[in-house]
Amino acid sequence: MTIKGLAPVMRILRREYEKKQAPVAELVQARTSDPFQVLVATILSARTLDQTTAQACRRLFKVVRNLNDLQRIPRERLSRLIYPVGFYRTKAKLLKQLPRAVTQYFNGVIPGTVEDLIRLPGVGRKTANLVVAVAFNKPAICVDTHVHRICNRWGLIRTRTPLETEMALRRRLPLKYWREFNACLVSFGQSVCRPISPHCGVCPLRAYCRRVGVMTALG
Repeated sequence: MTIKGLAPVMRILRREYEKKQAPVAELVQARTSDPFQVLVATILSARTLDQTTAQACRRLFKVVRNLNDLQRIPRERLSRLIYPVGFYRTKAKLLKQLPRAVTQYFNGVIPGTVEDLIRLPGVGRKTANLVVAVAFNKPAICVDTHVHRICNRWGLIRTRTPLETEMALRRRLPLKYWREFNACLVSFGQSVCRPISPHCGVCPLRAYCRRVGVMTALG
């Protein structure tokens, strides 16, 4: 697969994506474009099923609607509201640090660039890119393990880490694909192009994929 040949692949991925449930960040966006809620939802979603995160967000955002609410709520109550998201105690601790950090560095306003967002507690490049794309509607490439794995399987790039993948895609991927790339590939990676025993036999992209490093019944 090459960058020039990506257009039909993206058409197929969009069609497949429409059949799936939207990621939690997009579910939040459907209700609000508030960067605070998108940021919190994205932090909570790490190592957690989207359904679990969505339920936690519904509970949390009835009580915590902005940075001031987050500053006032006791950490113990915050932990109870977001349970059972993965590492909920650690995430509660990090979330409690957010109001002070946003006030100290950005005058109380959630920033809209990756470089600024990664200065906040609990925010790495994956989270920052997702917030930029979903909350601020700006081009950003969110690379997680699914995006990293699939792009290398396709033979689109050759990288060793998600960070290398992000940088390679920034250089090569047409800007028009940036915002949708993560959502389409994550959905595809969860259902078809799985980490172990990918479903190559029923994959709608099998004619385009080089299957780099994949051993299946197809050979």
